[in-house]
Amino acid sequence: MEQTPHKHKNGGRHLKDIVYGANDGIITTFAVVAGVAGAGLEHVVVVLLGLANLLADGFSMAASNYLGSKSEHDFALRERKTEEIELKETPEEERAEMFGYLRKKGYTKDDADLLVNLLVKKREFWLDIAMKEELGIEMPAVGNKPSRNALVTFFSFVCAGFVPLLPYFFISDEKTFKTAILFTAAILFTVGALRYRFTGQHWYNAGAEMLLVGGVAAVIAYGVGFLVSTIV
Repeated sequence: MEQTPHKHKNGGRHLKDIVYGANDGIITTFAVVAGVAGAGLEHVVVVLLGLANLLADGFSMAASNYLGSKSEHDFALRERKTEEIELKETPEEERAEMFGYLRKKGYTKDDADLLVNLLVKKREFWLDIAMKEELGIEMPAVGNKPSRNALVTFFSFVCAGFVPLLPYFFISDEKTFKTAILFTAAILFTVGALRYRFTGQHWYNAGAEMLLVGGVAAVIAYGVGFLVSTIV
């Protein structure tokens, strides 16, 4: 039976950043490990290339997340300001639009008239509804800062992405790459399973889901690395 949430979970707003960053970090590092290992290079080369790639790609992802989130936030603010100006300059048209939204939601004509008269007294709430219904835009949640999103992505990427490299620090034989595969599978499942705290899924279903999706990406990464190593 799926977990029934009894109260809101703090931290869920960063779930996408955590999962996205961790999954990409794991697969990116594993791709480097697979490619270099397939080429038969020394372990120190695997570690150096893996760490360099981990930090560079982690920063790149964090920067992209920051710019994307900030652009989305700025766009939402601009559209909200435009909607506010329209409400001020053409109030009757805006009232007619709001009336139409409420009618589409199933309210009777009388109820819609009453609600419009009530909503217009609360400009901010009116703008929230207009933004959602007319433009399909929701303002970012309070405390959802682009810089924080970027940091979460970076640390998730680096921390999870470091795991496939771990065997190369304490194993130095033919079993190293096989151990890296096991570590990669384990961290994919672990990160996925931890999602249950916010999604309500069974932990093993959440873990298996991420293991499957990430595993497919890992197999593709290994295949490409192996193919390139054989050609080169």
